[in-house]
Amino acid sequence: MNDPNSGWKRNSYVLGTLAGTVLGALTAYLYNRAAEEEAERNGGRPAKIPSGQLIGLSLAVLGIVRQITELGRPSKKSK
Repeated sequence: MNDPNSGWKRNSYVLGTLAGTVLGALTAYLYNRAAEEEAERNGGRPAKIPSGQLIGLSLAVLGIVRQITELGRPSKKSK
């Protein structure tokens, strides 16, 4: 467990966790702000999120995760 080469792994976990936490909190804040504005226009209740939008958002998140995963692979150089 005291492998000197594992420091970069720990650093990437810490950085990823911090970035995810900050991004998640910012996203929740922006969503809540927009939903609150919508609720004021609709008599106190925000509109429901359509299933199609949730599916599209999920696919976009999976695409981002895939791109992040590809950052760890060596680049393919054509000869």
